[in-house]
Amino acid sequence: QVQLVESGGGLVQAGGSRRLSCTASGRTFSSYTMGWFRQAPGKEREFVAAITWPAYTTRYANSVKGRFTISRDNAANTLYLQMNSLKPEDTAVYYCAASSLASSLAAPLATQTSYHSWGQGTQVTVAS
Repeated sequence: QVQLVESGGGLVQAGGSRRLSCTASGRTFSSYTMGWFRQAPGKEREFVAAITWPAYTTRYANSVKGRFTISRDNAANTLYLQMNSLKPEDTAVYYCAASSLASSLAAPLATQTSYHSWGQGTQVTVAS
């Protein structure tokens, strides 16, 4: 399994930007499909974005499409989530996750059980 550590969370004003990072241990990061999920207070954890292996296709939740960008730097074993035009409803704990899924289909990428390794999460708070 791979170990994942998120960073970059914090307090940001509505309309602002933030970049989250997720650093992975191990030498097989480049062969994982990676995803970002989030959990707001009192709500279920939900899918945010994914970047697949081997096609490196990206998928986004409708709520963040056009505002968030997922990317990866395999040489640095790091996954990113660039978040722009942030809204108060983006306030949540953000988690990165790794999957051995080799598919670009949206449904399995958005399913939490497709992912076998999870980070501890990083809090993002968007103030209005």
